Amino acid sequence: MKLYYAVRDGIRYDPYRLLLTVSGMRASTTIEDARGWCVPKAILLAACCRAQGIAARLGFADVRNHLSTARMREFMGTDVFYYHGYTAIQLGGKWVKATPAFNIELCEKFRIRPLEFDGKEDSIYHPFDLEGRRHMEYIRFREEHDDVPLEDMMETFAKHYSPSMVEAPEGDFEQEVEEETRDLVS
Repeated sequence: MKLYYAVRDGIRYDPYRLLLTVSGMRASTTIEDARGWCVPKAILLAACCRAQGIAARLGFADVRNHLSTARMREFMGTDVFYYHGYTAIQLGGKWVKATPAFNIELCEKFRIRPLEFDGKEDSIYHPFDLEGRRHMEYIRFREEHDDVPLEDMMETFAKHYSPSMVEAPEGDFEQEVEEETRDLVS
């Protein structure tokens, strides 16, 4: 599905582009910025599907990300990503999960398998990276929604993350990944 790959690789994953506002959660904002974290990227994929007449919803899960950067874990105060976003798309009479979050270059740097999407099977994160290290652990699948449950999301963030997480973080995530993974790339 070309829409999936356009969002996955055409929009840079950037968890520091955290805009917890209605305008920050618009597909048009993500296109303008050409970057976003998992939720805005899932929103963009859902909007693209809907524009093509394909039913799509926003899905959420709590995941433990074993391969995030040290600064990101410090900033969040945990390695659990609450309300990790994916897109649920209705294809062939069933709903399938598509996770367009990590662009191909980021996957290569972290030495994780990029998520492929064939429109038939769920595309959710692999539990291990290419070196056999723990990568992503799904702790809880939350509900799927037609729109972003922004109020619930913000309450959950305030409850589980350090106070600085609710503020707009600043940093160059791609540079952090480059520095922390320099020795991983062969």
